[in-house]
Amino acid sequence: MTNRANGLGLLLMTPAALLLAAFFLLPATLTGIFAFTNMSTSTGISGGAYVVTETVLRKLEASDLDPRLREALGEKSYAVNAETLAAAKTTDIEPGFLAEIEDRLSGNIYSASSAFEDDLKSLPSRPRRIRDLKLATEPFEGSVINTRYPDRGQFEAALQSFLPNATQADLGMIATASYTGWTWTTDNFIDLLTRADTLKLVANTVFYVCATLAFNVFVGLFLAIAVFYLPSRTGGVFNVLWLLPRITPVVLYAIMWKWFTWENGFLYVAAKDLGLPAFNYMKGSVPTAWATVILVNGFVGASFGMILFSGALRAIPIQQLWSSEVDGANRWQQVTRIILPQMRWPILFVTSYQTLSLLSSYELIWLTTNGGPGSTTTVWSLEAFHTALNNYTGNLQYGLGAAMALILVIVGLVLSILYLRLFRFNELVSKPKIEF
Repeated sequence: MTNRANGLGLLLMTPAALLLAAFFLLPATLTGIFAFTNMSTSTGISGGAYVVTETVLRKLEASDLDPRLREALGEKSYAVNAETLAAAKTTDIEPGFLAEIEDRLSGNIYSASSAFEDDLKSLPSRPRRIRDLKLATEPFEGSVINTRYPDRGQFEAALQSFLPNATQADLGMIATASYTGWTWTTDNFIDLLTRADTLKLVANTVFYVCATLAFNVFVGLFLAIAVFYLPSRTGGVFNVLWLLPRITPVVLYAIMWKWFTWENGFLYVAAKDLGLPAFNYMKGSVPTAWATVILVNGFVGASFGMILFSGALRAIPIQQLWSSEVDGANRWQQVTRIILPQMRWPILFVTSYQTLSLLSSYELIWLTTNGGPGSTTTVWSLEAFHTALNNYTGNLQYGLGAAMALILVIVGLVLSILYLRLFRFNELVSKPKIEF
């Protein structure tokens, strides 16, 4: 019977396990994998090719590659081989002249058109006009610049024909710099450690999380206790009103705040009528922008906290409060001596949940200040979103954005462990010492 019950339990848990794997474990695993790549819009997520561009040449300037090789790499060359001769036969070059080129110059490589033209002039069947002579060099012209090679072998073979003096190490250096696909790397984390704005992002995130978390927990707890002491009907009305920030669609909620804080909005008109400074309070100054960000997110979090705290308050035996009133306790003493000690577990849950939520949330900041003015309200998660999915340049850096997200996951795990130790989670879930 027990085995059958266990089997039924596992069967019922299977859909939940599949959903957990599909919507949490898989994205988290992919984020960890992408974090160690240089995937971006330019590299794509599949295999790449080898292309020497002007950007690659500039990148090679900072490398140990011989400057002469780098200069030769960016120049055109002229090669007389089977491939170029076949291409020349499809043009209007005289067959006799072409036969002399094949007979006398086959295998030669020229780094400049003038040297090739000088050798062509020495042939008996050369064209009489300079223009025709220059046209005859075109089929033999070649360059690796902006030429796409599907694999490294073909690319290095082409480089060898253009750079006969290059060593294998030189070819490898050029190939690495020219690869357009993604590669495994730890450069994302090095970049984050050395970026000038990393400390600012960390400071913004810490301030945002701490300030908003304090608002969420304290305001939510205050509202729950205040409503707890109200008559049931009045308390129900307040509960419904404070649910509005939580149930309002995010975009509509952001639009309401824009109407409230932007030019010609409610605050603007009220401040103007009172003779106070009137401007765009959402983006017009750093203090008001931060206040907007904290309040926009804070009311949503406080609504969530109030719901949980209200449920926890109703679980406290009402007889304890009655007994305290008989003993002469006032409301403040009831809150500090009876209610708060029994709210440790709900406070732990709300604090840890809201911390993780605030660390990873960016949508309300994106829809309101978008990190402005400037980047003063840009937090880590918003920067990760801009880096990986939405930026002005169009070059989305999936790998770097994933690395930023992975750091958030690690920070969240560390904070969760600290919260569990701080609130002594083992004691909260231990077996009661007194049984009824």
